[in-house]
Amino acid sequence: MSWVSAAAGNRHSKRWPDSARLAGVKSPALFAATTLALILLTPLVSAATACGGAATPIARIQGEGDRSPFTGQTATVEGILTLDARGKGGFRGFYLQQADDQADDNPATSEALFVYTRRPQGSLGQRLRVTGEVKEFHGLTELVNVRELEICGRGTMPEAVSLELSGEVTYEALENMRVFIPSPLTVIDSYNLARYGELTLAPRDRVIATEYLSPGPLARKLNDANGQITLDDRQGNRDPRPVPWPPGGLGADNTLRAGDTLRGVRGVLDFRFGQWRIQPGSPPEFIATNPREPAPARPAGSVLRVMTLNLANLFNGNGRGGGFPTPRGATNESAYRQQQARLVSALTAPDPDILAVSELENDGYSDNSAAATLAKALGPDWRYIRTPEKDGNDAIRTALYYRQDRVIPVGEAHRLTSGPFRNTGRPPLAQAFRLRNSNDPVRVVVPHLKSKSCRGATGADRDQGDGQGCYAHRRTRAAEAIADWLADLPEQGAGAGTLITGDINSYTRETPLEAFRQRGYTSMVAQHHPCTPAHCSHYTYRYKGRKGSLDHALASDRLAPRVVNAFTWRINADEPRALGYQHDLAPDSSGPWRSSDHNPVIVDIRL
Repeated sequence: MSWVSAAAGNRHSKRWPDSARLAGVKSPALFAATTLALILLTPLVSAATACGGAATPIARIQGEGDRSPFTGQTATVEGILTLDARGKGGFRGFYLQQADDQADDNPATSEALFVYTRRPQGSLGQRLRVTGEVKEFHGLTELVNVRELEICGRGTMPEAVSLELSGEVTYEALENMRVFIPSPLTVIDSYNLARYGELTLAPRDRVIATEYLSPGPLARKLNDANGQITLDDRQGNRDPRPVPWPPGGLGADNTLRAGDTLRGVRGVLDFRFGQWRIQPGSPPEFIATNPREPAPARPAGSVLRVMTLNLANLFNGNGRGGGFPTPRGATNESAYRQQQARLVSALTAPDPDILAVSELENDGYSDNSAAATLAKALGPDWRYIRTPEKDGNDAIRTALYYRQDRVIPVGEAHRLTSGPFRNTGRPPLAQAFRLRNSNDPVRVVVPHLKSKSCRGATGADRDQGDGQGCYAHRRTRAAEAIADWLADLPEQGAGAGTLITGDINSYTRETPLEAFRQRGYTSMVAQHHPCTPAHCSHYTYRYKGRKGSLDHALASDRLAPRVVNAFTWRINADEPRALGYQHDLAPDSSGPWRSSDHNPVIVDIRL
């Protein structure tokens, strides 16, 4: 860890005080031991005398470890009120920091405390004298049971300490102190934005390690690395309204996307709910460095455009306006209409010829089915593929839609219902198509493999500690089975080649993708736009502050040379989930934004 005094510019990194040398102590370790012994043998000041009287230095109470050595004892301290969180919805207390001219010279000890009290005395910048009991509350050093609180006049606000984020940082020595982060920070996660007013920030955007590294201990270590911090809202209540970030309140036209940048992050360094946080003294500057993108235009000429999207559980009730709530998806008809309107916008704006979708309700092919209802919503030129085989026993299925005015199905559709998909899972769907002005058919296959959730995982399906999560073994077996199955399908159905596109629930370097590679199927997005730790502009999903692609477009060796472009359209994964159709803040919008939690993948094939 390193930090810099904003006032003096002195760097404090693994430094020990001049007072140690003056005392004749030769060793930092010996000095630390001597200091701790003196601290433990010297009683705390607990008498509630007048301002300026004897008081215990806050650094003594904090100590050099994770816990105060004086937990449970009564102490009197004096310091400057640096941030007040006693208001409605706040933390029921304030932050008190030692005045700079009274701070010690030990970089291992914090100079500030949180005072848990509803007593109203004191305001920002005032010097206070407080008597209370020392307590560790879930890792935060506090004064509680306050029995004396006296205003000692105006004080000078302590200078903020410059803080640099890195994976090796420990913040204990700056707990409750004023800090600022001079470098720009990137929003990497907004999962709790609407629930708790939180944003997760890091020096740069982060990539899932198995997007660019083979699974193994290094990938797991990189995924577990820290170097991030939470921007909080100084509130302890749930569901703050309006949502505090961005300034002006979160809304359909005032979004805050992962990948956006913040400058001027400053406030008090706090520890709550197992995370280090900045409780801001003033709002930082928000910069839209990851703006929303327009729909990608089609290339000129005879091109087949295939698009894949996870529909995020599109269930249509009974198909007649009732039947809600369903086992998944929208809880009422209004939410369903909102969900479908956004999905239709997302699915049609890029002007595709074929749609490969997953997480569609598995309720047959009647006029009231989810499959038929979506086709009708897409428009009069859209049709969907019906399969003679069973669509699986899962609540959701994969499906293929096509523009009948541009594309003609060739031969029969097929579902893989044997091997790993016998009586379980979501059977992949395969159908060959050709453009009306072309005689080169392309076989399109849409899979949806087992998720990474560990529920029910046993044996080889459990998390192996290599960065792939659970069920990697099952997903790999499924990938092998799909490739072997396709090798046995009629050759005439894939004259131009085969495209496997859908939600494989595996990042680009994980074993299921490797199984496909070994059998001649290459990720087109990874080939056209490879990800590195420092740069990854095309991805389909974000999870716990990291991005990568769970959804893929895999071309056979024959088809790959015909692919002129493959990319993602970043309309969903970067958007706050609070703007999704199922949230109480969901705007009444028919645009494509946050229509799902996955970004679509688009492939253009020259035929």
